[in-house]
Amino acid sequence: MSASEDGADSLTPAVADGANDDRPRQPRGQPLIGLALGAGAARGWSHIGVLRELAEQGIHPDIVAGTSIGAVVGGCYAAGRLDQIEAFARSLTRRRVFTLMDLSFSGASLITGERLKSALEQELDGFKVEELSIPFAAVATEVGTGHEVWLQRGDLAQAIRASYALPGIFEPVRVGDRWLFDGALVNPVPVTVCRALGAEFVIAVNVTADTMYRARVIRDDPAAQRKAAEAGPFGDKPDISFVDRILPRYFERQRGDAPNVATAMIDAFNIIQDRILRSRLAGDPPDATITARMEDIGMFDFHKADQLINVGRMAAKRALPNIFAHIPISGASA
Repeated sequence: MSASEDGADSLTPAVADGANDDRPRQPRGQPLIGLALGAGAARGWSHIGVLRELAEQGIHPDIVAGTSIGAVVGGCYAAGRLDQIEAFARSLTRRRVFTLMDLSFSGASLITGERLKSALEQELDGFKVEELSIPFAAVATEVGTGHEVWLQRGDLAQAIRASYALPGIFEPVRVGDRWLFDGALVNPVPVTVCRALGAEFVIAVNVTADTMYRARVIRDDPAAQRKAAEAGPFGDKPDISFVDRILPRYFERQRGDAPNVATAMIDAFNIIQDRILRSRLAGDPPDATITARMEDIGMFDFHKADQLINVGRMAAKRALPNIFAHIPISGASA
C-alpha cells in the first residue's frame, strides 16, 4: 500500500478484464458517477432504497465507495448481490438480530461477529474486490495509527467486515499485516474515495444527518411489566433465549437511563463520527447529497428494513431535481 497526500492508505483500483456486468451504464458524454454510501448502522438499510430509486430513474453508479454499513450494501451492489442483501435485510426480526450478535469472551469486543461473518462469506464466497465489475472501495481504520485504509483488493467479505468492525463491539479484522476496524472513525461518507477512483460527479448518501441517534427499546405496558416480574427472572416463556434476555440490556436504552459500557461506547463513537463527518463534507463537499432523516430509528433497529428501504427511496426522490440538473438522463423522470 502507498500513502496518499491526505493520509489515506490506498491502492490503485483494478477491474478484472472481461468482467461481466449486465447493469446499464451511463450514456456516453455523461460524467462518471460516484456513489458514497455512509455509515449509520441499521439506518444503512436505507441505502438499498436509494439504489433502487436511482436505478428506476436511469442513474447507475460507475464507482461505489462505502463505509461500515455503506460498505455492506455498496459491496453487495458492486458484486451484483443487491437482491440478496435486500432479502436478508427484510428477513430480519428483532429476535434474529440479537441471535446474530454472538457474545465474545476474548476481551477484545462484546461480539465476535462470527455468525455475521459466516452469512457474508456464504453470500460473497469467491468474490475479490479487484474483480468486481465496477470499481469499489471499503473504508476502514487501522488500529494503533488511525490511518484511513481503502480496501480495493482481496476478499470482498473480509473488506466489508473490516469496514463495519465497530470498536469495542465487534472484534477488529486482520487484513494482511494490519488490524482494522470501522472506517466511520476517519471517513463516515467517503466522498474523497469516489473522487480518487475517478468519479466526476459524486452523490453522497448521509443517513446520520439528523440529531444524534441512540438505540432505543419500546417498553412493554405497565401491566405486561408486572406480569413479567411476577413470572420470575426468566418470565413464563421457556423458549426465550439468553440473547433475548441479556443483549437488549447492553444495546438498548431510553433517554434518561444510566449508560452501560456498550451504550457509552456507542454514544461516544456517534459523537466522534458526527464531528468528523461535518469536517470531511465541508472540506470536500459532494456534488449532490441524499439525506435520509430517521429520528425514530435506533442504531440496532436492523429489523426495520421495510421502513428503512422506503425512507431511502423517498430521500432519493427528494434529491432527484438537483441530480438531474447536473446529469440529465435521457428518458428518466424526476
